[in-house]
Amino acid sequence: MTTSTLVSTQEPVKPPAQTRVVVAALAVMLLLAVAINQTVSTRMALLFATGSALGIVLYHAMFGFTSAFRVLLADGRSAGFRAQMVMLGVACLLIFPALANGSLFGQAVTGFVSPLSVSVAVGAFLFGVGMQMGGGCASGTLFAAGGGNTRMFVTLLFFIIGSVIGITHLGWWQTLPAHAPVSLVKSFGWPLALAMNIAVFVIAYRIVARIERARHGVVAPVLTIRGASWLRGPWPLLAGAVGLAVLNFMTLYLAGRPWGITSAFGLWGGMALQAMQVPIETWSGYSSPAMQQALAAPVLADTTSVMDFGIMLGALLAAGLACKFKPEWSISGKHLLASAIGGLLLGYGARLAYGCNIGAFFSGIASGSLHGWMWIVFALIGNWAGLYLRPLFNLPVPVRASAC
Repeated sequence: MTTSTLVSTQEPVKPPAQTRVVVAALAVMLLLAVAINQTVSTRMALLFATGSALGIVLYHAMFGFTSAFRVLLADGRSAGFRAQMVMLGVACLLIFPALANGSLFGQAVTGFVSPLSVSVAVGAFLFGVGMQMGGGCASGTLFAAGGGNTRMFVTLLFFIIGSVIGITHLGWWQTLPAHAPVSLVKSFGWPLALAMNIAVFVIAYRIVARIERARHGVVAPVLTIRGASWLRGPWPLLAGAVGLAVLNFMTLYLAGRPWGITSAFGLWGGMALQAMQVPIETWSGYSSPAMQQALAAPVLADTTSVMDFGIMLGALLAAGLACKFKPEWSISGKHLLASAIGGLLLGYGARLAYGCNIGAFFSGIASGSLHGWMWIVFALIGNWAGLYLRPLFNLPVPVRASAC
């Protein structure tokens, strides 16, 4: 007697979307957009929508910087890092001409160009360690928390605390050796600056691809269509890369500067301390007129805050559409401790380095700033160090990319 096994060639049927999660996310997004439009401006409401779109792209494409660095350093798998090179190339192609012109569709624009300094090196290194300890970067923390990862709320809380400490210490760090900001766009003109950056992206892309082929025999693609759904995900990494670049370009037009994330965390911490009657106006970093003005204004008047709220809600919507919103409330003490330490390092490091993986690395390089390249070098060293700390907190070192 013989038996046969039929193997289905059809894609597995996906579970239905979590209707309540989707409806709740859409309702909050709509109410918040209306409130921002009425109390602040239509442009700010559009920035909130842009942040929401960023959250959807990050979640559906599972575009995690932390996991991309981890699997590259631990196992030579490079798809996530190669997707980042594509993202940077598209962003530079879109943003460099606008920065050289000084305006975009009539809107004055400027880039993120910061000094090459000891504070950037130390801050990026600390941020890199924090990425592996806390389980995410700035964008990863927001979209993972919005998608239901409860551990990331602990990371976010201590990210905010670390940001407050970093703001108060930044003045001292700025007294250490530093080189004046260098803009490749201003120094060489945007066509040559673009060519130089594209060359580096291509070289980096090919190097990590060769490393992956040498270690695994094949190179994982950044464009995989099988099983993808534009409404429910997962999206190809390539789609995430292009989507993030285009939305950064949209942010440049609407906000007059590129996408950033972490400046809001120091503001939120300051507002919380003010609510507790702490006289932070006397603290270094919080006594400047710009910070005092931001603290006195509603949080919805802050561009970065509004976009951060959008990222979390967009990720919540995407998680509901993908039927993946399943908060896990049982978290070990060691994992909580790692999140707390990681969050502190992330917040402190981001302030020292003039930004995070988004503001310093992505938007810094897309602004033509050399400090963005300095940031990624020291951040990768920090990530490498962080890999050796993860086992101390019972955190695995997975060799496959994940959300963050």
